[in-house]
Amino acid sequence: MDNTFHFVGLNSIARLLSRLYKQRISSLLLLYFMSCFSKAEQLIYFDIKDQNANQALINFAQQSQQTLLFSFELTAKAKSNPIKGYYSTDFALRKLLRNSGLTFSKNQDNIIAINANASQTEQISTIATNHNNSAPTAELNIEKIAIVGSRTARRSIIDLPVPVDILSVQQLKQSGQTDVGNMLQAVAPSFNFSKSAISDGSDVLQPATLRGLGPDQTLVLINGKRRHQASLIHINNSVGRGTAGTDLNAIPLAAIKRIEILRDGAAAQYGSDAIAGVINLVLKDDTAQDYVEVSYGQYSQGDGASKQLEFNKTFSLFEQGFINTSLSISNMQATNRAGQDGACIYKDCISLTPEKYLTTNNSEISANRQTFEVGNPKYQQQAIVLNAGYPLALGELYGFASYSKRDNTSAAFFRTARDNNTNPQLQDGQATINNGYLPKIATSIKDASINLGYAFDLDNGASIDASYTHGKNSLRYWTENSINASFANFLRYHEAQTADEIRHTIPRTAHAYDLSLSLQTLNLDIMQDLDWATLAVGLEFRRDHYQVEAGEKYSYFDYNTLDNQAQYNHDAIAGIQGFPGISPDGAVDEQRYVRSFYLELEQQLTSDISLNSALRFDDYDGFGASTNLKLAAYWQSNSWLTYRAAFNTGFRAPSMQQLYFNNTSTQFLVNDDGQLLGQKVATFRNDSSLASSIGIPELTEESSENFSFGAVASFNNGLTVTFDYYHISITDRIVLSSSLCSGENTVLNQALMAENVDKAQVFLNGVDSKTQGIDLIATWQYPISQGVFDFTLAANFTDTKVSQLFTPKGSALNNLPVEQVFSQHDIAIIESWQPKNRINFTVNYQHEDWFFNVILNRFGQYSVIDGEEQTYSAKLLTDVRAEYQINDSTHIYLGSNNLFDVYPDKNTIGNSRQGHIIDGAGNTVVESDGVFEYSRRSAPFGYNGAYFYAGISIDF
Repeated sequence: MDNTFHFVGLNSIARLLSRLYKQRISSLLLLYFMSCFSKAEQLIYFDIKDQNANQALINFAQQSQQTLLFSFELTAKAKSNPIKGYYSTDFALRKLLRNSGLTFSKNQDNIIAINANASQTEQISTIATNHNNSAPTAELNIEKIAIVGSRTARRSIIDLPVPVDILSVQQLKQSGQTDVGNMLQAVAPSFNFSKSAISDGSDVLQPATLRGLGPDQTLVLINGKRRHQASLIHINNSVGRGTAGTDLNAIPLAAIKRIEILRDGAAAQYGSDAIAGVINLVLKDDTAQDYVEVSYGQYSQGDGASKQLEFNKTFSLFEQGFINTSLSISNMQATNRAGQDGACIYKDCISLTPEKYLTTNNSEISANRQTFEVGNPKYQQQAIVLNAGYPLALGELYGFASYSKRDNTSAAFFRTARDNNTNPQLQDGQATINNGYLPKIATSIKDASINLGYAFDLDNGASIDASYTHGKNSLRYWTENSINASFANFLRYHEAQTADEIRHTIPRTAHAYDLSLSLQTLNLDIMQDLDWATLAVGLEFRRDHYQVEAGEKYSYFDYNTLDNQAQYNHDAIAGIQGFPGISPDGAVDEQRYVRSFYLELEQQLTSDISLNSALRFDDYDGFGASTNLKLAAYWQSNSWLTYRAAFNTGFRAPSMQQLYFNNTSTQFLVNDDGQLLGQKVATFRNDSSLASSIGIPELTEESSENFSFGAVASFNNGLTVTFDYYHISITDRIVLSSSLCSGENTVLNQALMAENVDKAQVFLNGVDSKTQGIDLIATWQYPISQGVFDFTLAANFTDTKVSQLFTPKGSALNNLPVEQVFSQHDIAIIESWQPKNRINFTVNYQHEDWFFNVILNRFGQYSVIDGEEQTYSAKLLTDVRAEYQINDSTHIYLGSNNLFDVYPDKNTIGNSRQGHIIDGAGNTVVESDGVFEYSRRSAPFGYNGAYFYAGISIDF
């Protein structure tokens, strides 16, 4: 009997077994898979039909990603039972082998051996012992499986020197959320996906953060390849102000096999942006189950209805290869949690006391006071993702392609009928738009990417991977249900139109502008297994291309400048209200080239100690070169305790948006008297005439030092605990300044006057910060009756402090108090607008065809400065889900997120349109504390209340 063991990867197992069967070689087969979780055992979704036990065990190993030892001869004649649903590996294997004449056992390395009787069990155990003695030699033949944070295949992620979370598609689905960003927030406490309202593009491209840092300080990969950023930069007052992140929701869940989160600095391994960590989205391949799924959900207040369709199928590609196809269609309706408008909408209001008014205007008395929309925006998204592989010559030709289109609608501030600045009075004494208007911002976001690569192995053990990736994100803005107020005056005084003609002819919609950002990357990665280490080297060439295309004239133009006749009763605001456009002077077409080289070494110093080291050199057009290093170590102290530690330097290059974006917009901020004021604020690019005139230098890269230390404890009772401490120091952090106004110094006054704006803001290297925190994860599985309980406790505690503020030496800003350039409001966005801690407790229970899931998600307290400061208390949200397996191919589910209808604390700062209006008889028309019942600046879990959903999934 030939007892040679074959170590193979997922894609080649079936072909290898087929060859062995045809040659009638009776051998023991080792099926090796990398564990997907840093926990003892997970509930895993199985779908295996009744068949010969050998093929069933192959399917079991593929779906569970467990190591199995079994004799082909022993299992070829046995029959297995069908299993379908969520089970632990032990429970599923018992059910699979029931009445088959086969049993199983585990050794201390968690390797599962399939047995039939005592003599065969002894034979298998002997061979397993021989395997363990020869493991170092055999492991050279293991297929390399890419896991973020390491370029070497490992038995599990527990023995990585840095913390990595691997989240399966089942875990993400069970969260009940409707998009990837919210799913990650529900299951990964170190990840935040903050919500805001009336913050322009930030409403629809939410800032995603890791460990409380900025959206641009986390690197996102797709199948290990660098992902392009979103073209939007957050310039309004929301989490991530002054940064540009990545649109995680452009890749639908239907296409995702798992998500890997590396919670450690990794710039030396992967390049710019990886200061907080790395998120790697791994796409489904030929191991995925074909299915179609539909779901429907709605909030308890009756709005926010969501409809989703997901489809995934794998097709054969010229017989030997595969192409996995995913399709997703989503339709989400808006929610609205705005309070009543307590301010006067029409003229003829008499002020009695501050915020108390008397009116006799019947239109005011009967007006609809629900003038604002504050909540989730409405959107529709269609997405398709292809992932393919084809064996060719020495290796595999692979690639992926994705395309998504998301159309969104969100709201701006309501413009009243009594405000001549935004809604000019016409000849009949009435406003241009009689009852006022609520501008809407319509965005169309398109995201596309394509990757093509070839990976192969040489006879000397070297692996070579060459690839090309191109991705582009574009955003098209339209402003709807609005007017250019200056154009109303122009039609009245210059064109001599009547009031009725103006109302009939004035445009209500305008194309504001377009943004796009593309990234092209060429990669060459070479890995060589040496006797004493694994060596990896690589080259990378990148090209960033950023464009801003001007909108139509009506969106930005000041028609007051065309005629200075004395009869102009008011200089109405230029540009379309709510979201003015960008003129041709603000158009951008810039590109940048980056050249990189890295060297990485992984050494197994002893059987218990490994050392990883990495060195990377990046050369950027514009600011020059950066060199970074990483050292990480792993020590298996004993059979149950492991220590790990890492130190790395990192950097983040200025984004193209930070370098080149410029526009003028109306921003609403609370002044020192507590009044909400709209101001014309211009964002100037770093090389603009204004920046030059006041001495603003060019941006340079952010630099970081990251230290982490952790431990992993695995106990015999199935309990696994991981603990990690981290400390991240960032210098020269790029931030967007406060709004700089006239009167602060002569040079700035002249610059603002020349640009014809009220205030200006610029990007600066102006902040040093320190972030430290703790990640804790504990998992335990407990069988009970005919089912299994699975418990997971995950927590993140983080704290960020601005350690230093500084302004450019020799500039006009250097003469100002630094607090005027970076206000407490701007500092608070960095330090306190995200929860200080997040705790997640998950309980799963599997019993035959039923699966139950309960998630307790605690969002810690956070503080917002908006004129004044308010601290919002911690809240506990409860999510529940139940699934039932109807038959082999169909299961249904229903659930609720935020079951007990928890809301954030009511807002007491930064409000708008608060007031008390009475009629002539003293009756109250309206009394309101303002339209923002909840903070529009930062809402970690939103403010929509309980959400209920149901769905059905059919495999085919």
